[in-house]
This record gives sequence, C-alpha cells and structure tokens, in this order.
Amino acid sequence: MAQSHHAKTQIISGVLFIALLSLLQGASLAGMIEFDKLRQLAREEFGAEGVRSIDTWQTFIEATSRVPVLTKLSSTNAFFNDRIRWRDDQSIYGVEDYWATPLETLGKKEADCEDFTIAKYVTLLALGVAPQSLRLIYVKAQRPGGASQAHMVLAWYETPGAAPLILDNINTRVLPAARRQDLTPVFSFNADALWISGATGPSNANPRQRLSRWQQVLDRIVDEGFRATW
Repeated sequence: MAQSHHAKTQIISGVLFIALLSLLQGASLAGMIEFDKLRQLAREEFGAEGVRSIDTWQTFIEATSRVPVLTKLSSTNAFFNDRIRWRDDQSIYGVEDYWATPLETLGKKEADCEDFTIAKYVTLLALGVAPQSLRLIYVKAQRPGGASQAHMVLAWYETPGAAPLILDNINTRVLPAARRQDLTPVFSFNADALWISGATGPSNANPRQRLSRWQQVLDRIVDEGFRATW
C-alpha cells in the first residue's frame, strides 16, 4: 500500500509539473508581444474598439499557446478569417500597395491578402511555431472563369522538404498544397530566406533587401511591441 501511495504521489507530482511547465511556456510565448504597448497604440489610433480587438488577440494567444501545432494553424487561420473583412489597400489605406501590421489589421478589421498572411505569421511565431517552418508565398490564384490574380498565402512545413499546409483567406480550410490546385507558387519568403519557384533551395538574396515592404512592416511590427530580432 505504501508503495502504491508513493507511486500515485509521483504521478500526481509529475502531472502538476508538466502543467506548470505548460503554463510557463504559454506565459513566455505571450510575452513576445508587449500587449500593454499595443493597447496604448490601439487606443490612440482606433479607440475602445481597437483595444477590445487587442484584448481578444491576447486572450487567443494565451489560450492557444499550449495546443498541438496543427490546432494552432487551424485556430489562427479561423481567428483572422472570422474577424477580418477583405478589402483592397486602396479602399483601406488610400494607396495601391500597403503591408499592414497585425495592430493595423485588428484595429481596422479590414485587410487584403498580404495583411491576413502577415497577421497569421506573427501570431504563429508568438504561439511558438518554429520560424523556419513558416513561409509567406506569393501565388497566382485561379479564379472562376479561368482568369488568375496575384494572391498571398501562408505555408507551414513540418520538415523543410515536406509538402506544406496552406493558410488562406479565400479558401478558409487549412489544406495540403496538393489540394490547392487553384494556386501556382511564384516565390516565397520568411524573415530569413527567399525561395524562387522551381529552385531546389533558398535564394542567396536577403528577402528584406529584395522586398522593401517586408523590411518596413517587420520594423513597424517591432516598433509596436513585438519582441523579435528577425
């Protein structure tokens, strides 16, 4: 009986220890974003509704940081697709091409495909998804009737050579790339590398040098309170 009681005590202690580690991990990941600073900026730019959007985002990140990676992908995809309305940059910002930060996307509740993709990318980094597993991909998206349009999606690679899963705001299901025959990749990138479609590995070009808007939005994201060195 004494041994049985000791074993149960060890099991309970182990479960509590794992739970504590999970809580600490969640707190650490959520700490990648200075939410107090974001709330202040949201209040100044978007008022009380903007603050509520940041509160909701923080709650989501804290609640989702301890779930399996596939759940993080589907939950993040749904979080933004359900809350943000698609509009083009000219309608939102009055310019032809603008890459928004997550604060701007959540504050305005409107975004184009780049903005959706950037917000999901930053959120997954905050959730602890490995940076090297994520790529933003420019594609040609086939439209009904045969025409195509420029589009951006987010891809997650389980391993570098694996077929990715696609997070998108048009087709809102997270699907393997093989099931997205409507998308033709052009090039992809993350904070560290640039890939050209058809190439066997990453380009030697620095994506932040080749893509000025990418560098600009990364700088603004850090200025707004995301603790990253990219």
